[in-house]
Amino acid sequence: MTSSAEIAVLPPSLVEMVTRHVRAEVLSGGLEPGKRVGEEALCARLGTSRAPVREALRLLAQEGLIEHLPRRGFRVAVWSATDILQLFELRRVLEQHAMESAFPLAEEGDPLREVRGALKDMRVADAAGDLFERDNAHRRFHGEIVALAGNRQLDLAYAPILLKLQLPMARNMRREERVTARHNGIRRHEDLLAALEANDSAVACAALRQHGERAYLDLEIR
Repeated sequence: MTSSAEIAVLPPSLVEMVTRHVRAEVLSGGLEPGKRVGEEALCARLGTSRAPVREALRLLAQEGLIEHLPRRGFRVAVWSATDILQLFELRRVLEQHAMESAFPLAEEGDPLREVRGALKDMRVADAAGDLFERDNAHRRFHGEIVALAGNRQLDLAYAPILLKLQLPMARNMRREERVTARHNGIRRHEDLLAALEANDSAVACAALRQHGERAYLDLEIR
């Protein structure tokens, strides 16, 4: 295992580089669920020592994207269809609670500024074909909606669910692109933002129920 002394002197940018690389491979489907993530292969491919690779894998395990198997190393996390559907249901319950608590929003300033910013980043990344950054902005969009409630404990409860859903959310949008018009996923989020702009919890919650975040999930029981 990587010692605390080793972690303390690791260049943050090096750990971030490895973390970003592995996360992108998992979210893009380059590394399928259950696929082994070899430390030596990563070191050779990225030209790094084991310390940053191990720290990156530890961070990704905390996110729920990969899992550590005692004496067998790391593999891409495997979630059952039931796990994924339960996580999506928890996400919806927390988002609905946030909307019910947040609205009506304060009239001064622009309380939806961060939500708008995340959607703008989704559009930019989508137009550039940068699916990794679009995934990041997608998660931030939903995180900023929950943050509207101004409830720290709600934010803390929501964050790990959103992290565990990184892969299903990314796959959902990719499959949506294949079976519908490319930008439908962006339009769904534009519709949700438009509902938030009505500044009415009933309108916002109705839009959330129609959001269709699970419409293109390709679930397999594992």
